[in-house]
Amino acid sequence: MNKKAFDWSVYLLTDQHTANGRPLLEVVQAAIHGGATAIQLRAKEMSTREMFQFGQALHKMTQAAGLPLIINDRLDLALALEAEGVHVGQNDLPASLVRRLLGPNRILGVTAETIAQAQQAEQEGADYLGSATVYPTFSKADAPKPIGVVALAAVVQAVKIPVVAIGGITLANAAAPIEAGAAGVAVISAIIGAVDPEIATQTLAKVVKQTKLSRINSL
Repeated sequence: MNKKAFDWSVYLLTDQHTANGRPLLEVVQAAIHGGATAIQLRAKEMSTREMFQFGQALHKMTQAAGLPLIINDRLDLALALEAEGVHVGQNDLPASLVRRLLGPNRILGVTAETIAQAQQAEQEGADYLGSATVYPTFSKADAPKPIGVVALAAVVQAVKIPVVAIGGITLANAAAPIEAGAAGVAVISAIIGAVDPEIATQTLAKVVKQTKLSRINSL
């Protein structure tokens, strides 16, 4: 797969706690059927062995759908699973080192909370950026103060690589980050916690697509 061609429109992050007791793989499969365009394995509650075994099953699923599997934080697991990429934050290994160890052909995503961090990540080889928290979120107990869409737009304008908006994004507010220039939205609860993950994904994908078209037509 050509990493430059990946679509970040609906970027699903896994979370077992949000699945309300349902098998997480089934929820992810429903989201893929609904139009998810990228999947991130985020499983902080799992042991390394459990995450590897789950990742093997998840990767088979994403490969069958032609979607990239990105591993959150864990470069070692990304390499062990031969996943399409890894996503690191500001407290993880430096992006430049991750890029060197990852090689040139896999995807590197970096969370950037400021314009300076975004530009540095781009210089160090990031293929896309995850934004700072855009809206208030309850997915993380220690979630930082949201930056809002104005600050998101400033980050988008400061770099040439795609920026994915994350944090508190729902069907009701997903359009604004796309209007601000984001390449897509990263979500957990809006899909994993939905009564019908497939329908929720379809609806979110439609909002993102329509907003992108409106943004293009207004240029």
